[in-house]
Amino acid sequence: MDLLKIALTSIASVVALFLLTKLMGNKQLSQLSMFDYIIGISIGSIAAEFATELENPERTLLAMVIYAVSAYLVSLMTNKSTRLRKLINGKPMILFDKGKLYRENFKKARIDLTDFLTHCRSQGYFDLSQVQTAVFEFNGSISILPAEKYRPLEPSDMNLDPVQQEVLVNVILDGHVNEENLKHTGNNLVWLNNQLRVQGYHSPEEIFLATVNTVDNTIKLYPIRVATNTCDPFE
Repeated sequence: MDLLKIALTSIASVVALFLLTKLMGNKQLSQLSMFDYIIGISIGSIAAEFATELENPERTLLAMVIYAVSAYLVSLMTNKSTRLRKLINGKPMILFDKGKLYRENFKKARIDLTDFLTHCRSQGYFDLSQVQTAVFEFNGSISILPAEKYRPLEPSDMNLDPVQQEVLVNVILDGHVNEENLKHTGNNLVWLNNQLRVQGYHSPEEIFLATVNTVDNTIKLYPIRVATNTCDPFE
């Protein structure tokens, strides 16, 4: 009987976690602020206790709801108040600018020079002379503005005006045609089957992925490979 109750409370805790996470929003899945992190681990800990609570599971459920509602209300308030947003989430700090390291901001951010240099290298900057400004964001990441002569070349630098690309639309996934997406591209099954025949395929079941570029109405096919690849370039 106890095992059945644990199974039921575990299912209930999973459902409650899902619903409460939906309430708090996808922010919980992205880079977290300190407050979001505290709320997230607290709710996770309470949910684990809820799964095995046999006496009064409603108490732990209530605690989870209170934490989630608190996160939701704080999110609403920080969206309306910049002062409160700075107080709870913190604010960006300049760590490096125009060849100068700001030691006081390093202390406030609680990041040492070694960690800072590691962040720079991970973004491709092994020499600080290549960096114009480095900013410590409130979520713990570091944003880097490269020095002008080290930034990536852009089309405007060469007086080019390239055509804006659109998001590719998936029309076949794992052998199944998504007719709604196909219609969105302005095409139909007749067009799709014709494209398959032109490229040497007989049916959508042979295709693992097919994407359509709506700019020029071209299709890219990735067939299902039955044979295994004996070469492992990452080994």
